[in-house]
Amino acid sequence: MEDWVKRSLARWPNVPALFGWLKLDRRGRWLIRGEPISRPQIIDTINRNYAADAQGRWYFQNGPQRGYMELEYAPLVLRADAAGETLTAHTEAHVGSVSAAYLDEEGALLLDTDLGPGVLDAADLAWALQRLEADAGEVAEERLAEALALPSGSVTPLYLRLGPARLPLLRLDAAEAPRQLGFVRKPQA
Repeated sequence: MEDWVKRSLARWPNVPALFGWLKLDRRGRWLIRGEPISRPQIIDTINRNYAADAQGRWYFQNGPQRGYMELEYAPLVLRADAAGETLTAHTEAHVGSVSAAYLDEEGALLLDTDLGPGVLDAADLAWALQRLEADAGEVAEERLAEALALPSGSVTPLYLRLGPARLPLLRLDAAEAPRQLGFVRKPQA
């Protein structure tokens, strides 16, 4: 969090939190009252002051006021860099490590990262497919379809290769992701 935010919090500690105004969409765009925020200065400020509370509610700390984010899918939207070697969150923070990988019923890839839970941007699914492995041969369409058909909570026969790490790919329904990964999609007061 930036110093000006910390100073504001010390000066005005009891400003009520804001709910229902801010949202993060599936593409990693910030919205206010349903409209995309387009000013780069505002986006940069939100990116630098975005965090989660102890209940898993993600928010933007705007000076002394905390604005809780409704999440269309996950707290972070992750993108592969041009070289395909690292992941970056929609906030422009670089992912240092990934501890778990999940596949939802629609084929979205969720990752538990050192920054928090994130969903891979749909534009990078080809990147993810190149990193899927199986013990018994190639990952063909049939094998992926079998993994998608497994019940939520199952260990698939697939792995996600990220650098030297080879993470088991677990099936997780999108509706169960908040509970499993510890975040709240629609924060309430």
